[in-house]
Amino acid sequence: IVGLSFRALLIGIELINPRHRSWQLTWKEFCTDLFYVGLGYTILRMVDAYIGDGVIVDAVLGAYDWDKFSWFTGMPLLIQALMISLVFDFGQYWMHRGMHNWHPLWLTHAPHHYITQLNINKGAVGNPIELFLIGLGIGGFFDFLPRAALLAGTFGLAIGTYQHINVRFNTPHWWRFLFNTTEHHSVHHSQDFEASRSNYGATWIVFDRLFGTCVDGEAEKLGMEGGRRMQISEAMVYPFSEGWKTSKQWVSQRLHRPDNVPAE
Repeated sequence: IVGLSFRALLIGIELINPRHRSWQLTWKEFCTDLFYVGLGYTILRMVDAYIGDGVIVDAVLGAYDWDKFSWFTGMPLLIQALMISLVFDFGQYWMHRGMHNWHPLWLTHAPHHYITQLNINKGAVGNPIELFLIGLGIGGFFDFLPRAALLAGTFGLAIGTYQHINVRFNTPHWWRFLFNTTEHHSVHHSQDFEASRSNYGATWIVFDRLFGTCVDGEAEKLGMEGGRRMQISEAMVYPFSEGWKTSKQWVSQRLHRPDNVPAE
């Protein structure tokens, strides 16, 4: 209830003081977003409970001696949360970057890049497989540190909210240097395909700066194929339908290579 109420409040702020009027929420966009937010609160949450990062960690490290981490748990709470945030985001950076550079993963992630505006709910839009994969991290590894993990997660949620929100606000330079912002994320979703292969961090932009994938700037026109809006039905089957097309093209190219032509 608190989470949904907070979303409603932010949507109201977006309507009053939009960053870009072209990003303002329409009823069609609202209904689409509502479907994806509902998907995240129900089916994806249930799937995560059975095969998510917490379950994986329990299976792999169920008998691990957590006392070996006493050096970490003895640190101040804020330091613990900061380190958890950085470690988690390092994994998110490489998962996200992999989705843009390995075709099978890109097929799951591509529907998310058909959004044509940023607003508070757009982080929930995408194919369910991608939404599950991008949610995987080391969260379960820190279940034995509930306060620090909760603080790190709250911090990441706040930064992630600001990445997508359509509210006019001039981001301080020091904030843009450290964190992924609306400006960075709009470039990541821009209609320029090469520019969109940038700014992969979920919370921090420092890993993008470190590995040379940071692009500073801002874009208003968003989306693949010149801003084509993908329907929910297409997004649900896109990895399979597009994967099938790609497979057929690959087979066709292999069959018609010059070295496959029979000798006379």
